[in-house]
Amino acid sequence: MLDTTKELETKPIPKLLWQYALPAVASQVVTSVYNIVDRVFLGHSGDGYGTMYLAALAITFPIMNIIHAFGSLVGAGASARMSIVLGRKDVRWAEKILGNTMLLTFLFGFLFVTAGYVWMRPILTAFGASAQTIDSACLYMDIVLPGMFLVTLTYNLTGLIRASGYPVKAMWIMIGGALINILLDYLLINVAGMGVAGAAWGTTISMALTAVISVVHFVMPHSFIRFKRHAWAPKLYIFRNILAIGISPFSMNVAAFAVVAVLNRQLTTYGGDNAVAVYGVINSAVGLIIMMFLGLCQGMQPIAGYNYGAGRNDRLKEVWLLTMKVCIIVGIVGTISAFAFPRAIIGCFNTEDSILSVGVPALRYLLAFAPLIAFTVVNSQLFQSIDQPWIAIVTSLSRQVIFLIPLSLIIPGVMYRAGGDGVTGVWLSCMICDILGAILSGALLVTHRQVFHIGYVPPVRKPRKELGPTK
Repeated sequence: MLDTTKELETKPIPKLLWQYALPAVASQVVTSVYNIVDRVFLGHSGDGYGTMYLAALAITFPIMNIIHAFGSLVGAGASARMSIVLGRKDVRWAEKILGNTMLLTFLFGFLFVTAGYVWMRPILTAFGASAQTIDSACLYMDIVLPGMFLVTLTYNLTGLIRASGYPVKAMWIMIGGALINILLDYLLINVAGMGVAGAAWGTTISMALTAVISVVHFVMPHSFIRFKRHAWAPKLYIFRNILAIGISPFSMNVAAFAVVAVLNRQLTTYGGDNAVAVYGVINSAVGLIIMMFLGLCQGMQPIAGYNYGAGRNDRLKEVWLLTMKVCIIVGIVGTISAFAFPRAIIGCFNTEDSILSVGVPALRYLLAFAPLIAFTVVNSQLFQSIDQPWIAIVTSLSRQVIFLIPLSLIIPGVMYRAGGDGVTGVWLSCMICDILGAILSGALLVTHRQVFHIGYVPPVRKPRKELGPTK
């Protein structure tokens, strides 16, 4: 059994970030493909229901977000915690994190699948489903709910695969699932004509295969961290350690759930189903850029967490600065693309004039300050990596909850009453919150800049018995 994590403390940071970030970016982009591919095939289905399908899937965004939130609560917290303990050279503790991650994943999976089936129709109605879209939205969710549990399981395990020193393997698991999903969507939607049901089955089957492969990795004898009998015993202190870090990405995803629900209702009020369909398309395009930010940050996280645990604060600072520079460059490219090629981007999903006329300015509003979004995301991920969950929560929630929800409830109504366009008010709210979120993120970073100083020793805030397993 080879220790695959030693290079995290010794290899040059640029090479190390490239080694970890490229697979993580690919994995994140591929993750977004699961939603994007469904929308591309359904938007071009050719049966006259493309816009309705897009609106129906947009209504399912909040449920998808809350399910992903529970996945990130466990997966992001577990991978960050595993990086830190591996930096302390404690393999047994890492094995216990793996086993307890599986227990939490199955617990939350059972809860959200059960709740989804019991309250599906009222939840979708509350999130803005109209009489024209509710049936398609329910059909999609009825099939895809078990598949979303498999999405969560795969997300959690590939994070641990990456944290334990196998970033490329984690990437290929996700890419393989995406390719299968594309093939199944083509066969089930275009060839078999199954519409929304075909999209749901394509996602569910592809994620079942990736989940099985992810589990098999931790059974193989060559894997650095494997399933061990002692690791399956539930340990409350490990649950707390995982959830304390995972609460930040969980809060961010719950915030996305709340934001999409609020924006869908506002768009339904001021623009009808067409505006909701546009938001579904724009969300996919903007989500692709944010997924790239998150992928780069996921590449940063094992390096930052390991070196933080090992006391190498110089390397922590170096990897944070490099990740920030690359993410800001990606954000600049995203902004330029939104202003230069908006019709081409939106046309990938739907070419109807009603969608393009609303979508072109919307895309420009939502990506006008993509570099500032990058700044906020990188700082939030840094705070997770250095065991500062509550600061990470404030940073991650600043854009979506602290600023966007109030602005989106106020600005569209003000503009509409003044004779303007309420839908434009929704897009304008998103742009303003990007600026305010970056300002708050920068202020919080300044107050914690001491973590980059050589010789800085983080305070021990937990009882001695919680520093690691004793048996």
